[in-house]
Amino acid sequence: MELGMVGLGRMGLNMTVRLLRAGHAVVASDRSPEPVAQAASHGARPAATLAELVAALGAPRVVWLMIPSGPPVDAAVEALAPALARGDVIVDGGNSNWRDSQRRATALAGRGIAFVDCGTSGGIWGLDTGYCMMLGGDAAAIGRLAPALDALAPPDGWRHVGPPGAGHFAKMIHNGIEYGMMQAYAEGFEILDASPFDYDPAVLAHLWNQGSVVRSWLLELAERAFTRDPGLAHLKPYVEDSGEGRWTLHEAIDLGVPAEVLASSLFARFRSRQDNSFRDRVLAALRQEFGGHAVQER
Repeated sequence: MELGMVGLGRMGLNMTVRLLRAGHAVVASDRSPEPVAQAASHGARPAATLAELVAALGAPRVVWLMIPSGPPVDAAVEALAPALARGDVIVDGGNSNWRDSQRRATALAGRGIAFVDCGTSGGIWGLDTGYCMMLGGDAAAIGRLAPALDALAPPDGWRHVGPPGAGHFAKMIHNGIEYGMMQAYAEGFEILDASPFDYDPAVLAHLWNQGSVVRSWLLELAERAFTRDPGLAHLKPYVEDSGEGRWTLHEAIDLGVPAEVLASSLFARFRSRQDNSFRDRVLAALRQEFGGHAVQER
């Protein structure tokens, strides 16, 4: 099939290449010319602008967005909508908020344009292993995407999970769970590092992936990281978050669902960004005041 890919970052470019390898036709566009040239070198047709991309596609068109959530998606949809026609499809494959996806789907439906929210997991490894995709939206529109989805995903790696918003809601919860899993591994390996035993973390990570109940792809990635640098000395203890963990907790609060592990995992990321936090200085001061405990002066 033919589709337009907007956004050729870490995932968008690899998805484009995977589609091309499977024999699909891709018109590729990005704000920067370099990734467009890279896509063209693999066989994509380059487009300098969204208007040029739409003009290069045959009707009915499919335009796939792999761009940051929020205003960038709104801007792209607003620019695309007047140029598209009834029967065309816009796919948002980024990590958008599910409520935004519902809003965009409703607005585009009035123009006869289908909007599909596609939660996409696979990261930089998806080029070789494929992408897991959770799709929300109209069944007929998603059915049209099936040839591309089959090319992008491993076997059983994509699913129509519900109406507009359902795809991004599922991906939001997926990422919230990911926060908790990563935090558990991090805390476990820190205890091992502080123990009286001289463990090799890469060896243990490899061992645990041989049939243990904690084996996972994340643990395989931990093994890779520990093999390169057992003490991870090249990294600063600063962990960013991209928003999905926060959204997951907002939904948990609204739904009255206890999510202690996910909340703790998110707050641990906030903690990682503090250097000489005021909170910890307050704790030290209180211990000194009530018990005369020793403190370290700056």
